Amino acid sequence: MTDYWKNTMGIDGIFLYAQKKEISDACMNTRVDKVHQPSKEELVLLLRSAGVNRRLLICIRPSAPRINFIKDSPENPAEPPMFCMLARKYLSGARFSCVEDSGFERIAVLVFDSINEMGDSIQIRLIAEFIGKQTNIILVGNDGRIIDCVRRSDLESAGRIIQPGAKYVYPEKQDKIDILKSDCAEAVSRISSADKPLPVAIVSAIDGISPLISREISVRAGLDTEHNADSLGNADKDRLAKTLESIKKDILQPLPTAVTDKNGVPFEFSYTDITQYGESAGKVRFDSLSELLDAVYSERDRIERIRVLGNDLVKLLGNLHSRITKKQALREKELDRCADGEKFRIYGELLKANMFRVERGVPYIDVENYYDPELKKVRIPLNITISPAQNAQRYFREYKKCCNASAILGDLIAESRAELEYIESVMDELSRASSVSDLKEIRLELETAGYLKAPGSSRKSKPMQSKPLETVSPDGFKVLIGRNNRQNDELTLKTADSGDMWFHTKNIPGSHVIVVCKGEELPETTVLFAARLAAEHSGASGSSSVPVDYTRVKYVKKPTGAKPGMVIYKTNRTVYVTPERGNL
Repeated sequence: MTDYWKNTMGIDGIFLYAQKKEISDACMNTRVDKVHQPSKEELVLLLRSAGVNRRLLICIRPSAPRINFIKDSPENPAEPPMFCMLARKYLSGARFSCVEDSGFERIAVLVFDSINEMGDSIQIRLIAEFIGKQTNIILVGNDGRIIDCVRRSDLESAGRIIQPGAKYVYPEKQDKIDILKSDCAEAVSRISSADKPLPVAIVSAIDGISPLISREISVRAGLDTEHNADSLGNADKDRLAKTLESIKKDILQPLPTAVTDKNGVPFEFSYTDITQYGESAGKVRFDSLSELLDAVYSERDRIERIRVLGNDLVKLLGNLHSRITKKQALREKELDRCADGEKFRIYGELLKANMFRVERGVPYIDVENYYDPELKKVRIPLNITISPAQNAQRYFREYKKCCNASAILGDLIAESRAELEYIESVMDELSRASSVSDLKEIRLELETAGYLKAPGSSRKSKPMQSKPLETVSPDGFKVLIGRNNRQNDELTLKTADSGDMWFHTKNIPGSHVIVVCKGEELPETTVLFAARLAAEHSGASGSSSVPVDYTRVKYVKKPTGAKPGMVIYKTNRTVYVTPERGNL
């Protein structure tokens, strides 16, 4: 799966403070309608009020911890995790009360009013902690004790105990200045007393400030980020105080901003304007902090979610590929050894012809090789523990063994190659999987092929299969693209007409592409368009000058017993194209 995101971004304490205020205002008078847990590190609450539905995502993935509203609902696992079931029990139907004020701590405490089994009113707290790598989602009951959590602490740990039944203890606060409650002069005084580079001193002095914002403060104040904070003059301190005042205003009235590279990919974001990159970076403004986070992380989340859910498949396919490759190498090595079979036959024949010259107990004999036109002498090794006749029979047996092994090994090597091609095709499918449904279909394919054990003795019902991708060529021809091997078979062998045109990368795993033309000749523009799609949806998507074969569907056949997606074809032509990402 493509490593699209090059930088690690994250929210600081001040960003989270502004975000909590935004969430609190938007969630007033709402109730929890549904609770989902798309992955272990994500929780989604569907909040409803009169005519308004909002999806609130809590993500504690260390690379992207955050809490924000999202537009699209992530795909959920067939069986909800235990934490999700408990959250549903305590939060379903609960009324949102508030987000507790925890200052600039990287913690969000959502309070809900609910009714317990006895009909008594209780308060349930859903706590999201975004502290370093110790991110967590914790469900706390009316008595302040933990009901459950996503990550449980070690019972022998010297730190806080995060375990069901334990009293929830808030993280210890750091000795830093709250910029909203303190005078900027006090903050400047703390900063300027530090024998550290200015951005480091700002982070050390002010609560909730990230390295990005500390650099931004330095740049806006016109100060050198390389100089130590204790070298600031009075004029420098005045400019620093004024910059801190402007940051305070942005905390109360955020200006959601994403900073993008030359390709438009976000690599930083903040609640305030970012000027430190000058003209080398672009900027995108958003109406809300949630909209900003959703735009920045939605694609990354989808890719990460698929990666996590497909990890076991990646490991399985990698192990299978390694095992088959090693097995094939051993068989090929054995086949090379069997190439000496003819030599063993000649040794046996020469020994029979020279039996009268062989003395028992000698380690070898040199004889004329009458199979050689020049009658060169050849040295034949002998086993001194057996007779000359037995040595001759031993060579004949080796010859026969090599002949038999060659025939068997040839079939086994061909079988290994076919299996290796199939595994590589599934690995290609997995690398292009774009949804949880795609992963389910790949999993079912591997179960059917016998590489995975199906859960349970039998399936109650087959999962709904996705449809092929569909587009239209520049000349108006309908084009269909298989998403996986099972779909490739369905598309080529059942859906397509015999007169339609079939495209596939040459000797490279990938999708079957069908141009619906009913025997009509295709313009060159459509041929190139379909060929680029075949190259794009293949293992060569990142290459150039990719060979793509194409022929009529009637010339594509599936050999008996072949794996899903494996076909043979004839009367094909080949065109070389460079994939164009984003055709579909």
